[in-house]
Order: sequence, then C-alpha cells, then structure tokens
Amino acid sequence: MNIAYCLKLKRLVIIDVFVIAVGFVLRVVIGGVVTGIVLSHWIIIMSFLLALFLAFAKRRDDVLTYLETGVQPRRNIHRYNADFMNQVLTVTATVTMVSYIIYTVSEEVTARFDNQYVYLTSIFVLAGIIRYLQLALVEARSGSPTDILLHDRFIQACVLLWIITFCLIIYA
Repeated sequence: MNIAYCLKLKRLVIIDVFVIAVGFVLRVVIGGVVTGIVLSHWIIIMSFLLALFLAFAKRRDDVLTYLETGVQPRRNIHRYNADFMNQVLTVTATVTMVSYIIYTVSEEVTARFDNQYVYLTSIFVLAGIIRYLQLALVEARSGSPTDILLHDRFIQACVLLWIITFCLIIYA
C-alpha cells in the first residue's frame, strides 16, 4: 500500500487521504493482533474516521499554503479548495464524534467495562474535536497534528481529563 501510495495514489484526490487513514487502521489492527486484544469494530471505525479527519485537516493546511503562496505542497492540491475542505472537516468531525458516542454506549463496551457510564468520556472527545476544528478553521493551524498535541494546552487538558475520567469509570 505504501509503494502504491508513493507511486500513484498520492496523486489521486480524496483517495490519497483515504489511503493514509487506512494505513492508521492497519497499524491499530496489527497492534490488536500482536497483543492478542480483540478489537471492537467501533475502534476500527473511529481510528479510520479520526485519521481521515486529521489527514483532511492537513490537506486544508496545504490548500491554504497554496492559496497564500502559489506554491503547491503536493501535486493534486489544486483539486481541493478551502470551502470543500471546511465541509469535509465538519462532516468527518461529526461522524467521528457520533461513532465515539455509539461506541461508548454499545452493549459490547458497557459489558466489557462492566459500566454504563463510559459515555461520559464523550464530553472530552467532543471538546477536543471542536478545539481542533477551531485551530483548523479559525486559526489555520492544522498542518501538524503532532505539534498541536504537544503545544495546545486545551487539547492536552482534554486528553488528560479523558484518561482520568475513563480510569475513574473503569476502576472506581
């Protein structure tokens, strides 16, 4: 898949981003197989959607760079535009959030954790996704998800509170 991406798929609009997202899903699936953890189909769906959301946010940053400088960060960037990218980010953010909520209330998850309150963690996921949308759409800072995670205090707080809440729900 990586070879196909490098040779051809990275030039195909939309497919390029989907291939990136599938790559992240493969990492999650391989991690599950190696560790012997049975993965929920919701984890796979959410991994795909979150990776898709972040990859489209990165493409949006490329579009803005292209519009500001005229320099194409990648060959196919002229096939995207800011309005389309804004719509795609909104759709992928929404579907990701809905998938997470469905995951947290699914019978499989409530049974696995023996707790019906896992859905409370959705608050922090929603806040984190909305903050990322703000960074992408308002501040035009979606070029590096890693930099955002390492430097944005709000997103860091969301992740920390998500972990704390999840641990309290599972272990308390």
